[in-house]
Amino acid sequence: MSLLQISQGTFHLSDTRTLSITDLRLHAGESWAFVGTNGSGKSSLARALSGEQPLLSGHYQSDFTRTVRLSFEQLQKLVSDEWQRNNTDLLGPGEEDTGRTALEIIQDEIHDDARARELASRFGIDHLLDRRFKYLSTGETRKTLLCRALMAQPDLLVFDEPFDGLDVASRQQLADLLAELNGHGYTLVLILNRFDDIPPFVEHAGVLADCTLNDVGPRAQLLERALIAQLAWSEKISDTQLPEKDDPTEHPALPGDAPRIILRDGVVSYNDRPIINHLDWTVNPREHWQIIGPNGAGKSTLLSLITGDHPQGYSNDLTLFGRRRGSGETIWDIKQHIGYVSSSLHLEYRVSASVLTVVLSGWYDSIGLYQAASDRQHKLAREWLALLGMDNDMANAPFHSLSWGQQRLVLIARALVKHPTLLILDEPLQGLDPLNRQLVRRFVDILIGEGETQLLFVSHHAEDAPACITHRLSFVPDGDGYRYQQDAL
Repeated sequence: MSLLQISQGTFHLSDTRTLSITDLRLHAGESWAFVGTNGSGKSSLARALSGEQPLLSGHYQSDFTRTVRLSFEQLQKLVSDEWQRNNTDLLGPGEEDTGRTALEIIQDEIHDDARARELASRFGIDHLLDRRFKYLSTGETRKTLLCRALMAQPDLLVFDEPFDGLDVASRQQLADLLAELNGHGYTLVLILNRFDDIPPFVEHAGVLADCTLNDVGPRAQLLERALIAQLAWSEKISDTQLPEKDDPTEHPALPGDAPRIILRDGVVSYNDRPIINHLDWTVNPREHWQIIGPNGAGKSTLLSLITGDHPQGYSNDLTLFGRRRGSGETIWDIKQHIGYVSSSLHLEYRVSASVLTVVLSGWYDSIGLYQAASDRQHKLAREWLALLGMDNDMANAPFHSLSWGQQRLVLIARALVKHPTLLILDEPLQGLDPLNRQLVRRFVDILIGEGETQLLFVSHHAEDAPACITHRLSFVPDGDGYRYQQDAL
């Protein structure tokens, strides 16, 4: 029987940080989940278990012969590589798109067309196999990589946040599949931020704190202790206050009672396939909208029309903040009113920049910083980072040296620094542990309570929606497409 054993293990993370594992034994056929706060070393643990993290001292032994690890970082690199194949986001007429299809990505290492199509059918993405991978939604890319991971029929699967980016139905579908695999003898390790994402079939669990794994045991016992810690911490953040605006006397001039967004008969399509199909939608002042629907329904596409990042926005009848799209406004005229967080922004933020620079760029709506920020902006940015528990040393650290969850926290601070008129949060809590999700929801509640910010919120987790939501736009499956349902709550 295969065994993975680590005793008094110390693994190299950086010149100043190590991962410590006192005693851990994973036997063939077992199911494990490891949970910890952002920056606690969860992704490093995943690499240690798969044999990819350098061992400094102690004992590491693994008898598993086919170990597969799946992570957010792999997704980020793959999406980046696919775009770099053409080195452009848009191709002109007659130009060849050299991006690989979802089917080619799934068979990147193991070529078995029948198995690839079988796995794609299990995840409900068989209709996407001929589409370019880089054009898929976040959830669709996650499913594609999950299929690729299973192609090798591994004897040890290490999943780093497998449920993030998946809608409710897809999360349940994946949990059922993992339970089925475990029932057939597969050894599974899930690295998770959400305690409530641990599937019922998982028997063993561990908790990471400060890059140390020293608390392992039966799942139920560990969860009980973790819930007590969450309740204690929730009292600590109840009195949180946000840093001020850069200049509280300056507000972008907007019509008082005019709709903030008007989309008339909105249409977006790729290769004659409708993504947004004849949508009429109006967002009035003091309305806060939740946008829901399955992976690939077009939610992120709709938001990219509003932010000005989608080229088909100029072929639509779209009015933002009282100005018709295409009436001579610049992209910066649009973005000065908007704070924005999304998985696509996270993937695109590939420039070499410090953590502090990323937060400062929120005032200039840029990826990176290309003009001098004021002393006051530096002061306010550091106050935001302090709220996130990030000291001066971390503020000066490279953005990409942070864990994925810490990067997401920094991008959320970037979106909030200017107290925007419109805050667009597309799966903002993806990759965050329970305590930081609660902290971000508190930030949003305070900002909305000031009365000058409106919210558009997308999440596959119903419990993530802030209490301020007043309206809901639902993408409802209807035949081969979707219809739109709008409700006042």
